[in-house]
Amino acid sequence: MIKEHPLFTIIVVVSILLLQSIYLFLDARKRSHNYWLWGIVGLIQAPMPTLFYLIFVRKILHKKNKKVEDPNDDDSYH
Repeated sequence: MIKEHPLFTIIVVVSILLLQSIYLFLDARKRSHNYWLWGIVGLIQAPMPTLFYLIFVRKILHKKNKKVEDPNDDDSYH
């Protein structure tokens, strides 16, 4: 059986995919990553490409390393 989807559902899904793709493309281009790749991948499905982008490219979940000063560092003598 072929079941047709209502027009409203199709419009919502297409809108979500386009918005996700545009966000990934613009943000990846701003950060000098593979922006065409992220834009195209964003058109395929939602929300996994956005989650992968935020976790692996933007590294949202990684803690920032605190800079530990080395007592043997000779930069203070310049």
